[in-house]
Amino acid sequence: MHVSQKLPPNVKLALDFTPLAVFFVAYKLEGVMAATIALMVATTLSIAIIYLKERTIALAPLITGGVVLVMGVLTVLLKDEQFIKIKPTIVNLAFATILLGGVVIGKRGLLKYVLDVAFQLTDEGWRMLSARWGFFFLFLAGLNEFIWRSFSTDFWVNFKVFGMFTLTIIFAVSQMKLVERFKAPEQP
Repeated sequence: MHVSQKLPPNVKLALDFTPLAVFFVAYKLEGVMAATIALMVATTLSIAIIYLKERTIALAPLITGGVVLVMGVLTVLLKDEQFIKIKPTIVNLAFATILLGGVVIGKRGLLKYVLDVAFQLTDEGWRMLSARWGFFFLFLAGLNEFIWRSFSTDFWVNFKVFGMFTLTIIFAVSQMKLVERFKAPEQP
Protein backbone atom coordinates (compact mmCIF):
# COMPACT_ATOMS: atom_id res chain seq x y z
CA MET A 1 0.00 0.00 0.00
CA HIS A 2 1.34 3.40 -0.99
CA VAL A 3 0.95 6.23 1.49
CA SER A 4 0.26 9.64 0.00
CA GLN A 5 2.72 12.43 0.65
CA LYS A 6 2.58 16.09 -0.25
CA LEU A 7 5.17 17.14 -2.78
CA PRO A 8 7.31 20.13 -1.79
CA PRO A 9 5.87 23.31 -3.37
CA ASN A 10 8.95 23.88 -5.55
CA VAL A 11 8.75 20.31 -6.93
CA LYS A 12 5.04 20.66 -7.63
CA LEU A 13 5.63 24.01 -9.34
CA ALA A 14 8.36 22.44 -11.48
CA LEU A 15 6.02 19.60 -12.44
CA ASP A 16 3.32 22.13 -13.35
CA PHE A 17 5.63 24.14 -15.63
CA THR A 18 7.73 21.34 -17.14
CA PRO A 19 5.17 20.53 -19.90
CA LEU A 20 5.23 24.16 -21.04
CA ALA A 21 9.04 24.17 -21.16
CA VAL A 22 9.03 20.84 -23.03
CA PHE A 23 6.52 22.27 -25.53
CA PHE A 24 8.70 25.34 -26.11
CA VAL A 25 11.95 23.39 -26.61
CA ALA A 26 10.29 20.80 -28.87
CA TYR A 27 8.72 23.58 -30.93
CA LYS A 28 12.06 25.34 -31.41
CA LEU A 29 13.74 22.05 -32.38
CA GLU A 30 11.08 20.25 -34.42
CA GLY A 31 8.00 22.42 -34.94
CA VAL A 32 4.45 22.52 -33.67
CA MET A 33 3.45 18.89 -34.34
CA ALA A 34 6.42 17.48 -32.41
CA ALA A 35 5.84 20.07 -29.70
CA THR A 36 2.21 19.01 -29.41
CA ILE A 37 3.18 15.36 -28.96
CA ALA A 38 5.86 16.35 -26.44
CA LEU A 39 3.31 18.47 -24.56
CA MET A 40 0.87 15.55 -24.34
CA VAL A 41 3.56 13.19 -23.05
CA ALA A 42 5.00 15.72 -20.57
CA THR A 43 1.55 16.67 -19.27
CA THR A 44 0.56 13.03 -18.78
CA LEU A 45 3.84 12.26 -17.00
CA SER A 46 3.56 15.33 -14.79
CA ILE A 47 0.02 14.44 -13.71
CA ALA A 48 1.01 10.80 -13.18
CA ILE A 49 3.99 11.74 -10.98
CA ILE A 50 1.84 14.05 -8.86
CA TYR A 51 -0.83 11.37 -8.52
CA LEU A 52 1.65 8.62 -7.63
CA LYS A 53 3.13 10.78 -4.89
CA GLU A 54 0.04 12.53 -3.53
CA ARG A 55 -2.71 10.07 -4.48
CA THR A 56 -4.86 12.97 -5.62
CA ILE A 57 -4.99 15.45 -8.47
CA ALA A 58 -6.36 18.98 -8.21
CA LEU A 59 -9.13 20.01 -10.59
CA ALA A 60 -7.05 22.58 -12.54
CA PRO A 61 -4.39 20.10 -13.75
CA LEU A 62 -7.11 17.59 -14.63
CA ILE A 63 -8.95 20.14 -16.77
CA THR A 64 -5.73 21.31 -18.39
CA GLY A 65 -4.51 17.75 -18.96
CA GLY A 66 -7.80 16.64 -20.48
CA VAL A 67 -7.90 19.59 -22.86
CA VAL A 68 -4.22 19.07 -23.77
CA LEU A 69 -4.91 15.46 -24.69
CA VAL A 70 -8.09 16.11 -26.67
CA MET A 71 -6.76 19.12 -28.57
CA GLY A 72 -3.34 17.50 -28.98
CA VAL A 73 -4.80 14.35 -30.52
CA LEU A 74 -6.93 16.46 -32.86
CA THR A 75 -3.88 18.55 -33.81
CA VAL A 76 -1.78 15.51 -34.67
CA LEU A 77 -4.45 13.32 -36.30
CA LEU A 78 -5.88 16.12 -38.43
CA LYS A 79 -2.47 17.75 -38.96
CA ASP A 80 -4.03 21.08 -38.01
CA GLU A 81 -2.19 23.29 -35.52
CA GLN A 82 -5.29 25.39 -34.88
CA PHE A 83 -6.48 22.83 -32.32
CA ILE A 84 -3.44 23.21 -30.07
CA LYS A 85 -3.67 26.99 -30.49
CA ILE A 86 -7.27 26.91 -29.23
CA LYS A 87 -6.28 24.87 -26.15
CA PRO A 88 -5.39 27.91 -23.98
CA THR A 89 -8.70 29.52 -24.92
CA ILE A 90 -10.67 26.45 -23.83
CA VAL A 91 -8.73 26.05 -20.58
CA ASN A 92 -9.08 29.72 -19.69
CA LEU A 93 -12.80 29.70 -20.54
CA ALA A 94 -13.27 26.61 -18.36
CA PHE A 95 -11.53 28.29 -15.40
CA ALA A 96 -13.50 31.51 -15.97
CA THR A 97 -16.78 29.60 -16.11
CA ILE A 98 -16.05 27.71 -12.90
CA LEU A 99 -14.94 30.79 -10.97
CA LEU A 100 -17.59 33.20 -12.24
CA GLY A 101 -20.28 30.52 -11.99
CA GLY A 102 -19.34 30.00 -8.35
CA VAL A 103 -19.60 33.73 -7.68
CA VAL A 104 -22.82 34.37 -9.62
CA ILE A 105 -24.76 31.14 -9.08
CA GLY A 106 -23.36 29.79 -5.84
CA LYS A 107 -22.42 33.14 -4.31
CA ARG A 108 -19.12 31.48 -3.34
CA GLY A 109 -15.50 32.21 -4.01
CA LEU A 110 -14.31 28.89 -5.34
CA LEU A 111 -10.65 29.94 -5.25
CA LYS A 112 -10.90 29.30 -1.52
CA TYR A 113 -10.71 25.57 -2.23
CA VAL A 114 -7.52 26.00 -4.25
CA LEU A 115 -5.65 28.71 -2.36
CA ASP A 116 -6.90 28.08 1.19
CA VAL A 117 -3.49 26.69 2.16
CA ALA A 118 -1.73 29.86 0.97
CA PHE A 119 -3.82 32.41 2.84
CA GLN A 120 -7.10 32.90 4.71
CA LEU A 121 -9.67 35.42 3.48
CA THR A 122 -13.17 36.42 4.45
CA ASP A 123 -15.99 34.99 2.32
CA GLU A 124 -16.35 38.39 0.62
CA GLY A 125 -12.61 38.40 -0.13
CA TRP A 126 -12.80 34.93 -1.71
CA ARG A 127 -15.77 36.01 -3.86
CA MET A 128 -14.00 39.14 -5.03
CA LEU A 129 -10.74 37.30 -5.73
CA SER A 130 -12.57 34.53 -7.59
CA ALA A 131 -14.48 37.08 -9.69
CA ARG A 132 -11.31 38.96 -10.56
CA TRP A 133 -9.50 35.77 -11.57
CA GLY A 134 -12.57 34.68 -13.54
CA PHE A 135 -12.51 37.92 -15.54
CA PHE A 136 -8.74 37.64 -15.94
CA PHE A 137 -9.17 34.14 -17.43
CA LEU A 138 -11.79 35.56 -19.84
CA PHE A 139 -9.26 38.23 -20.82
CA LEU A 140 -6.57 35.57 -21.43
CA ALA A 141 -8.98 33.50 -23.54
CA GLY A 142 -9.81 36.52 -25.71
CA LEU A 143 -6.19 37.55 -25.97
CA ASN A 144 -5.15 34.04 -27.02
CA GLU A 145 -7.80 34.06 -29.74
CA PHE A 146 -6.58 37.41 -31.01
CA ILE A 147 -2.91 36.37 -30.96
CA TRP A 148 -3.22 33.01 -32.72
CA ARG A 149 -5.55 34.40 -35.37
CA SER A 150 -3.49 37.55 -36.01
CA PHE A 151 0.14 36.48 -35.79
CA SER A 152 2.50 33.71 -36.86
CA THR A 153 2.76 30.39 -35.03
CA ASP A 154 6.21 31.41 -33.83
CA PHE A 155 4.80 34.59 -32.27
CA TRP A 156 1.92 32.64 -30.71
CA VAL A 157 4.29 30.08 -29.13
CA ASN A 158 6.39 32.84 -27.60
CA PHE A 159 3.25 34.57 -26.34
CA LYS A 160 1.87 31.30 -24.91
CA VAL A 161 5.08 30.46 -23.08
CA PHE A 162 6.31 33.89 -21.99
CA GLY A 163 3.45 36.38 -22.47
CA MET A 164 0.70 34.48 -20.68
CA PHE A 165 3.05 33.54 -17.85
CA THR A 166 4.20 37.15 -17.39
CA LEU A 167 0.65 38.51 -17.50
CA THR A 168 -0.45 35.93 -14.95
CA ILE A 169 2.39 36.82 -12.55
CA ILE A 170 1.65 40.54 -12.92
CA PHE A 171 -2.05 39.95 -12.31
CA ALA A 172 -1.37 37.72 -9.27
CA VAL A 173 0.90 40.34 -7.72
CA SER A 174 -1.69 43.04 -8.41
CA GLN A 175 -4.20 41.10 -6.29
CA MET A 176 -2.11 41.22 -3.13
CA LYS A 177 -3.79 44.45 -1.91
CA LEU A 178 -7.16 42.67 -2.05
CA VAL A 179 -5.67 39.70 -0.18
CA GLU A 180 -4.32 42.00 2.54
CA ARG A 181 -7.59 43.96 2.79
CA PHE A 182 -9.79 40.85 3.17
CA LYS A 183 -7.58 38.73 5.39
CA ALA A 184 -9.66 36.60 7.74
CA PRO A 185 -9.14 37.26 11.43
CA GLU A 186 -6.68 34.85 13.06
CA GLN A 187 -8.35 31.91 14.76
CA PRO A 188 -7.30 31.48 18.43
